[in-house]
Amino acid sequence: MADKPIPSPASFPDELAEFRTAFVISDPNLIYLDGNSLGRLPKVTAERLAQVVSQEWGKELIRGWNLNWYDASRRIGEKIAGLLGAGPGQVLVTDTTSINLYKLVMAALARHPQRKKIVTDELNFPSDLYILQACIAQLGGGYSLQVVGSRDGMTIDVDDLASAVDENTALVSLSHVAFKSGFMYDGGQVTRLVHQSGALMLWDVCHAVGAVPVELDAWGADLAVGCTYKYLNGGPGAPAFLFVRKDLQDELQQPIWGWFAERQPFAFELSFTPADGMRRFLVSSPPILSALAMEASLDIVIQAGIERIRRKSVAQTSYLIDLFDDRLRSIGFTLGTPRDPNQRGSHVSIRHPEGYRISRALIEEMNLIPDFREPDNIRLGIAPLYTSFEEIYEGVERICQVVMGKSYLHFPEQRLVVT
Repeated sequence: MADKPIPSPASFPDELAEFRTAFVISDPNLIYLDGNSLGRLPKVTAERLAQVVSQEWGKELIRGWNLNWYDASRRIGEKIAGLLGAGPGQVLVTDTTSINLYKLVMAALARHPQRKKIVTDELNFPSDLYILQACIAQLGGGYSLQVVGSRDGMTIDVDDLASAVDENTALVSLSHVAFKSGFMYDGGQVTRLVHQSGALMLWDVCHAVGAVPVELDAWGADLAVGCTYKYLNGGPGAPAFLFVRKDLQDELQQPIWGWFAERQPFAFELSFTPADGMRRFLVSSPPILSALAMEASLDIVIQAGIERIRRKSVAQTSYLIDLFDDRLRSIGFTLGTPRDPNQRGSHVSIRHPEGYRISRALIEEMNLIPDFREPDNIRLGIAPLYTSFEEIYEGVERICQVVMGKSYLHFPEQRLVVT
């Protein structure tokens, strides 16, 4: 690549700059590049949670269920649906991503019991693979999991995926944006490929929703799961969501028969009859405090608009990659993320043999928070609502200081519990 002058961060227009003030930033000198793991706290979320605790719980007590709580899973799901390109009545907020994945995988496999194969890839989030493995172990009966390999450790070749999907495939389950490399699939292309074999397509959009456009209806997607604590800024442990295509809802039956999924939950019948539509994919009482706190944060993302968010994300990740070429490549880093913006989400992975200790030094000595993923990936998460171009520039400067000054050598190679 030809050398080119690196523009100053001040030269970039920032149409989302005003949204930074909507978040709690207690230390202006802290560079936070981990919004792809946990988003910053929106100020309105803290206010909303205080109101829910003091008024809806404190004053209304159990009356809150009829006033605002019982319908929260559906109501908040409709807000998220707008960020997923999904029409009404197809998204619910409920449970965790892994539990939702389990429910949808088991429902999908029961639809065509004569098909015995699930296809995924080696870039998928490990927890997703564990759930797929658990479903197969539970079902027995000849089920198998085919994991498509990556040719470069960073992307998946669509031809390799196509070769794995055949007439015995019941389900293909993939992450839209890969958690390590940030590689992003063409959702429509892959969904069409999967449907040609008669299989169902399930997308994990955890590292996509709120950062890149997702078009589940336009893709023809069958099923999807996702979390709300990354780019949706819902808070640690915030409830997840699931999507089921409209025409599949009454056909599929999920395996956890909880009372909120029953047709008449307050009739307290002793035999289960599933509700019609999306409500059959619930289980039991939702976590109201965290759900309502997360609902408040969604309004910021919706107001900013996913197209503007994506436009800034592409500009910022491209700027970060330019800075990588200019400053980091010469001091031992390799790029672990696709250069083509059409193939990447909103985080950039930089790789170094001492990645873990460099990450520790950045956090503990340089007031910069990235995260680390084995074996050598430092992920730099760009959250366009509050990440500035100045932070990206300064973040690269601090990385250079750590590596060139060798301060990372003072840290042990032994990993902390959470990296």
